[in-house]
This record gives sequence, structure tokens and C-alpha cells, in this order.
Amino acid sequence: MFAITSQAQDSRARAGVISTPHGEIATPAFIPVGTRATVKAVLPETMADIGAQALLANAYHLYLQPGSDLIDEAGGLGAFMNWRGPTFTDSGGFQVLSLGAGFKKTLAMDAKGVTSDDVIADGKDRLAVVDDDGVTFKSHLDGSKHRFTPEVSMRIQHELGADIIFAFDELTTLMNTRGYQEASLERTQAWAVRCIAEHRRLTEERAGKPYQALFGVVQGAQYEDLRRKAARDLVATEVDGQGFDGFGIGGAIEKENLGTITAWVTDELPDDKPRHLLGIGEPEDLFAAIESGCDTFDCVNPSRVARTARLYAADGWFNLKVAAHKRSLEPVDAECDCYTCQHYTRAYLHHLYKTGEYLAATLGTIHNERFILRLVDRIRASLVDGTYADLKADFLGRYARS
Repeated sequence: MFAITSQAQDSRARAGVISTPHGEIATPAFIPVGTRATVKAVLPETMADIGAQALLANAYHLYLQPGSDLIDEAGGLGAFMNWRGPTFTDSGGFQVLSLGAGFKKTLAMDAKGVTSDDVIADGKDRLAVVDDDGVTFKSHLDGSKHRFTPEVSMRIQHELGADIIFAFDELTTLMNTRGYQEASLERTQAWAVRCIAEHRRLTEERAGKPYQALFGVVQGAQYEDLRRKAARDLVATEVDGQGFDGFGIGGAIEKENLGTITAWVTDELPDDKPRHLLGIGEPEDLFAAIESGCDTFDCVNPSRVARTARLYAADGWFNLKVAAHKRSLEPVDAECDCYTCQHYTRAYLHHLYKTGEYLAATLGTIHNERFILRLVDRIRASLVDGTYADLKADFLGRYARS
């Protein structure tokens, strides 16, 4: 499934290829997020045009609407959304955090307040409750009650038919106590065994379907010993001789410690299996992720911030709504090759954002997604030709100045 084609000499960074039933993914690779089987405001065909190799969708959202059984009937996620390349689905475990504790942004969470096992974000209601067997939650759509277990998550993801799926896990917050983190890891490890067993059963039951690679998810918050133990335990996990096909690195992570924490995990993972860092995709974070040995990563931020007029550029991100861009006839980024930058000015996009036109989200998202995809393409090429250090210094030297 995975082959390394180039290995950096001075870091864990590597280039490689992941093979799936729907095509190859050259790594490192950024996987844009299409939560509900769509990258918001952008056609799947456009995502292919701007260089996306694969897309990731959310099992929780698609389970609620339109239903994983319907997507199965339609031929799977790719056929349903008219995407011909590889697909990923997450397990629904993230909703244990976002519905249970109310936190959405996991990278920049502050760990200084680690005091409570019943932590919840300000102004949020608890919609999910975890026990050793699974998670009971209320739909954010209509308040109806549902339950996810490892077996349910596997069934949903098999019906969605993604090429790469993830084991069901509990995502804690950095504010949970050490004791809770330890108990949560034991729970996630037990769920991992159940996921492999159910994955085997469903694979045999649905023998006419393409094989779906199952990734285990490493948790452990900000604790080195827990992260390393979780990784070792998942690597050793087998059911009737079958283990995980790859590994995800999940959980809330302090931004400044991203590289350190992911390196703890990759130290314990086998070199011959791919590693996916969940929920990371800001330009400055990509270098730390890749240097620590991660192969793929996903994030909603490029599309999410594009809808608020925050756009990326070589000299740093900026807000296109501010008055300084009202009369600017320059492209968003003169160095970008995307459709937006080749055809439209900052002044036009400023007008679209200020007047609330839907086209603003489309053109802004095309640019931001292409900016990240192109950056990762350049990083991959630099790992092969030995110019990574120069690329990193040049990009961060300019981008960080803003």
C-alpha cells in the first residue's frame, strides 16, 4: 500500500506513494476536507483541476444526512459526489470532542487549564456522553438521540466506501486530567481491537467491494509517555493476524508543540506504513508535520477561512474585506497559478465579499486550497531534489513576516 521514494537526511521527512483502489497519492499530500461530500462552494471537478489527489469526508455528518446506506446504494462516496480519486472518511470520533466538550479548534487549544474531567466550552451544551462501549449523542440537526460504537463506525464507513478509513477513537481535550487521559487511552485501545475485528467481518461480508485500508488513531494529548505507549500498542494490535494498514495521529495539540508531539509518535510507528495527521493544514504547520514524518494531513481551514475573506499569499495571509483592497487591481497572490489569481483582482473579490455574493466563497476557496496544495507539491519535490531547507527558509521567511 505504501512505498517510500525519498528520505530526508536531516529529519524524519519522506516522500512516498500510497496506492488505493481509486488511484495513487504522492506524499506528502494535503487532503482537502469535504465534510458533507463536498468542499463547500467548489465543484469536485474543480478540486481535481487545482491538484487535489484525494478528499476526506465526515462519517458523522453523512450518517445523519443523507445516510450512509443511501451513499452505499449510490456506489460509494466517490460515485455519489462525482469524485474519481481516492477518498478518506474519519470515524466520527472527533464529535466526541466537538459535541461532548464544545471545542472545535484542536490545534491551538491551551493546556494551561488542565483541571477538569467535565470540561466544556463556554456557551455550549453537552450533546455527547462517552462510556466504555461507545458514545451516545444528540444530533445537532434535530436533537434526536443516536449511538456510535466501534462496530457502528465501521459499518458506516464501509457503507461510505472510502479508500482509507479510521478506527473509532475518543478525542480528549488538553484540559482533561492525566487520570482521564490514561483511562481514555485504554478505552481507545479496546475500541481499536473491536474496529479491526468488525472491519475484517465487513470486508468478508462485502467481498465484491474494493478493500478499504484501516488506520488506527494515536491519542495521548500532550504527554510523551502516553503518546508513545498508544503508538506502540496500536502497532502491536492484531486480530487473527490482521493489524492496521496505517496510522492516524489525532487529538488536541498545542500549536507550538506540534512537531515535538508528532515526532514522539512517528518514533514508535513502522516506516513502511503511512501516517496521517488529523486536522492540520495551516501553511506554517505543514513544515513541522512533514519534518516529524507525517505523510498526509487534512484540515477544513483553507475553505473555512476563505469564506470569511481570509486568503493566503506568499507574504502572509490577509483579509480581503479591509478597505486597502477596494481599488487594488492586483491578483490575490501574483505568484499563484490558481484560476482565481489568473482571472480576478483583489478589488473584485473585495466587492464580492462586501456585498455577500456566493461567488466570493467559490473564488476564495479555489485560491486557498490551491495555495496549500501547491505548497505541499513544492515541499514534496524539494524532498526529492534536496532543496527542502532552502524552500522552507524562503517560504517561512516571507510568510511569517506578516
